[in-house]
Amino acid sequence: MSFPVRSLARTLALCALSLTVAQGASAQHLPDMVTTDVLRVCGDPGNMPFSERKEDGFENKIAAIVADELKVKVRYYWLTQGPGFVRNTLGTGLCDLIMGQAFGSDLVQTTNPYYRSAYVLITRSGDLDGVTALDDPRLKGKSIGVIAGTPPVNRMGDLGLVSTMKAYAPYQLDPSRKYQTVGAEIVAALVAKEIDAAVLWGPAAGWLAKQSGLALNVVPLLKEPERPPMAYRIAMGVRIGENDWKRTLNTVLRKRKADIDKVLRDYNVPLLDEEDNKVAEPGER
Repeated sequence: MSFPVRSLARTLALCALSLTVAQGASAQHLPDMVTTDVLRVCGDPGNMPFSERKEDGFENKIAAIVADELKVKVRYYWLTQGPGFVRNTLGTGLCDLIMGQAFGSDLVQTTNPYYRSAYVLITRSGDLDGVTALDDPRLKGKSIGVIAGTPPVNRMGDLGLVSTMKAYAPYQLDPSRKYQTVGAEIVAALVAKEIDAAVLWGPAAGWLAKQSGLALNVVPLLKEPERPPMAYRIAMGVRIGENDWKRTLNTVLRKRKADIDKVLRDYNVPLLDEEDNKVAEPGER
């Protein structure tokens, strides 16, 4: 989820995207539509750290690794993330691959996951140090920035944190906005001390915190209940029924795992160990 964030808020609030049931059912009867001489990727042109038109997001780098393994070039079809993204990209045949989809999504057929991450709590260093869960009493009465519609909002509601929560709209189309993404706006508000803490999708938060210019704590929320889920496995999305293409991508993901892991770590993505639900050490996943 850029997206998640936009991110799994993309990715997650990523899941505000929609294909109709009829489209999904008919797609199962279509042959593979994959273009073999180029890797056609559906991407958001302004959703760092995930993707950008300059192709300097981590999903852009991972797409380049896939293309390298397939011995083809990458060609993007750009569309801003939001409702209808899947339908208007993958669903129309304009591209063959969506990066960064929640594993098991019913909007697309997903490959094997290539990383696992979680929502995180972000605080200024020296403020709220040692807080590792949303039920910590020290968060009571604090202004906490979060993207509306993402899983942490439900959990915060259960804990009575809504009255001081500051929810940001996930898809703001105002061309005059100062920040590229809502996640970037939230981190900027934290740096400016307009809010006390933030809860964001980890892959966005890690990079944004590093870029902020201020010492920020980024703590994966690993102690929350299973529902709503705070951790997700992230895969690539292809059209339903394109099983050969899915298997091809799974082979690439297996062969180039070390290269993909390096990209994720270079962008400060908090990576989780599958078994122990802890922050994974290099090479541990």
